[in-house]
Amino acid sequence: MTQILMPKATAVWLVDNTSLTFDQIAEFCELHPLEVKGIADGEVARDIRGADPIANGQLNREELDAAEANSAYRMKAQKSRHAELLKPVKKGPRYTPVSRRQDRPDAIAWFLRNHPEVTDSQIARLLGTTKATIDQVRNRQHWNSANIKPVDPVTLGLSTQLELDALVRKAADKKARDDAKKGIVQPEGETLRPASETGVFEDAEPAYAEVDDGDED
Repeated sequence: MTQILMPKATAVWLVDNTSLTFDQIAEFCELHPLEVKGIADGEVARDIRGADPIANGQLNREELDAAEANSAYRMKAQKSRHAELLKPVKKGPRYTPVSRRQDRPDAIAWFLRNHPEVTDSQIARLLGTTKATIDQVRNRQHWNSANIKPVDPVTLGLSTQLELDALVRKAADKKARDDAKKGIVQPEGETLRPASETGVFEDAEPAYAEVDDGDED
């Protein structure tokens, strides 16, 4: 059966405007008959405004007439013309401007040096890169390894400070939970530092050996 939009609001409208039984309304709206009875008694959904399923395209008049004429009849919902508009929008891959893409290896190196608790998938989502590129930077197999140096993604303009801090905090919390399950107790006073405190290591010597040119990121 097609799932209807706003089931309680629809039930309110059907209770107020039709002679359908509680069972018919309950099955159409995917509610419990007692919940529909509560709506009719004014004990449930008192502040909910009724939604006309005919007006919003989820029910046609013929179905409603047939159900009112026969209490054993079960109405079939139609796909609402509004359903596509109300679907949650799935986020696509993070877009990184072309001018910034060459900086992503530096940001990857910064994560690998300063926040090993952040997973590759988290880094990939934040920077709009791939796990293959992260592996190349980690294993010093990136085509530009000789020139890669750790620089935080905020400085490079690849993320905001809020996004970075939230990601590091989430990864740190997960690591703490995993360590607790393993019985690992972190020494007092030694906690994972937030991204805003780790700084930029622009003066650090590149820790990546030059290799033969490969596929560019």
